[in-house]
Amino acid sequence: MAEIHPTSIVDPTAELAGDVVIGPYCVIGPHVRLGEGCVLHSHIVLEGPAVFGRNNEFYPFSVVGLKSQDLKYRGEPTCLEVGDGNVFRENATINRSTFPEGKTVIGNNNHFLVSSHVGHDCVLGDNIILSGFAGCAGHVHVGDYAILSGFAAIHQFVRIGEHAMVGGVARVSQDVPPFTIVEGHPGIVRGINTVGLKRRGFSEEDLRALKQCYKKLFLTHSVNLDEAIASLLEDERYGGNHCLLRMVEFLRTSERGFCH
Repeated sequence: MAEIHPTSIVDPTAELAGDVVIGPYCVIGPHVRLGEGCVLHSHIVLEGPAVFGRNNEFYPFSVVGLKSQDLKYRGEPTCLEVGDGNVFRENATINRSTFPEGKTVIGNNNHFLVSSHVGHDCVLGDNIILSGFAGCAGHVHVGDYAILSGFAAIHQFVRIGEHAMVGGVARVSQDVPPFTIVEGHPGIVRGINTVGLKRRGFSEEDLRALKQCYKKLFLTHSVNLDEAIASLLEDERYGGNHCLLRMVEFLRTSERGFCH
């Protein structure tokens, strides 16, 4: 049976795997499902409907699965889905979706550091870090391995591309292209996330292709975007590179526009 401290309150409708550990003064609300290996240290609040996978760890005063803060929310039973191996540090907050047909989704092996926030209807991939006080408004999508540095503020409906890094105290109101570093107020592209990509095993060929993207797409502001993309795709050396093709796809599908 799950190990539950006597000071904690667990709703009868909650479903707990047999090895879940719930420390002192936690409150587990209705329709919360916790998978194997989840650990709640103390003073945690979880509300549902919410499903948590395996080996998620919750530190004191994290609050996960409370109702949407969207003023359109009318009290329906909306949803949060969380994968495996996530860490929610002190005071981290995650909200459920606004409408029953939607959901807030958190993938696997993400780290939500002190007082970070993920709003309603956000979709996060895997291996993401939200540093202290970083915040995502509603409907934000964050790609795998992205890093949001301390106090970064992400506007609603923005997409953060995979392997991107957002600098501290950045204000981001447009999409962040994958593989880039964005910093500033407002956020602008400062370069390719070379160090992060090397750490994750990207090849020198990939890095050279992305640097070509940076030069043609972000350094030469007077060039028409379609012309710059056409030039990249026609490049005999780099035009077929998978990172370059992903960058082009991301920019072409941007609805808010993207950081330059």
